[in-house]
Amino acid sequence: MDRKHILSKTLLTKVKKSDYWFGYDFNMNLFRGCVHGCIYCDSRSDCYQVGNFEEIKVKINSTELLKQELSSKRTKGVICMGSMSDPYNPLEREYELTRKALELIADFGFGVMVITKSNLVLRDIDLLKKINKKNKVVIGFTITTFDDDLGKIIEPNVNVSSKRFEAIKTLVDAGITSGVLLMPLLPFINDNVKNVIGIVEESKKVGASFVYPLFGVTIRDGQREYFYDSLDKKFPGIKEKYISTYGNRYYCESLNKSILEREFKKSCEKNKILYKMNEINLEIFKNVVIEQISLF
Repeated sequence: MDRKHILSKTLLTKVKKSDYWFGYDFNMNLFRGCVHGCIYCDSRSDCYQVGNFEEIKVKINSTELLKQELSSKRTKGVICMGSMSDPYNPLEREYELTRKALELIADFGFGVMVITKSNLVLRDIDLLKKINKKNKVVIGFTITTFDDDLGKIIEPNVNVSSKRFEAIKTLVDAGITSGVLLMPLLPFINDNVKNVIGIVEESKKVGASFVYPLFGVTIRDGQREYFYDSLDKKFPGIKEKYISTYGNRYYCESLNKSILEREFKKSCEKNKILYKMNEINLEIFKNVVIEQISLF
């Protein structure tokens, strides 16, 4: 597996709270690049300047740097891992940067939100439970399809969806708030009612607290070329549908959005699962500890 050791100058980025996304306070990525091979990944986009995306850049000074940054923060809050690179990519087994970060987050009394597609997160249940006693823990699993066979095509190098659902159940049974990021829905591929309802109903079975959707996919320069090349190899003829329907548009909204949105909402309300971001933030992040840290 291709890798490169890099030194980071900073890890924690303060985020501006939004009505459109989860209510954490800081963003952090311990790796750059990914080997999951998801055909739609936005992080490939040129604007992020990752370079060779399949080469994982390992921030080897992250543990020491995080300790410095946490000790210097005047207020606590929730740190998000996984917005750009999965914190549980295969190299985490070797480097354990995510585990070491969780140990520090626990020691300093911060909360954490983890966005992942890997059940390797279960390795760290002991630390997640420790953090949860002092602050807030939320695990969000990206799940795009209820069909494991389709998942092996569009997300070839990561746990299939059924394994992610099993991981959610294990986490929920351990008292850890978990949910699903149902995104993206790829027009002409997985944007159908059967898929959406299947994900919501399975989320209910395993005890997920929320399902948050995106009824389409974003495509930018750099990412577009990889996506279209993947479509040619895996779904012949679909690329031409994208080009004729969306041109060079950034957001490619499903042509089925209205019916998908309607059936999704009905299913979430029937199964009593949160799906509106303002309600997710009010309910899920209501017990976050953000008190001032004493300078003495």
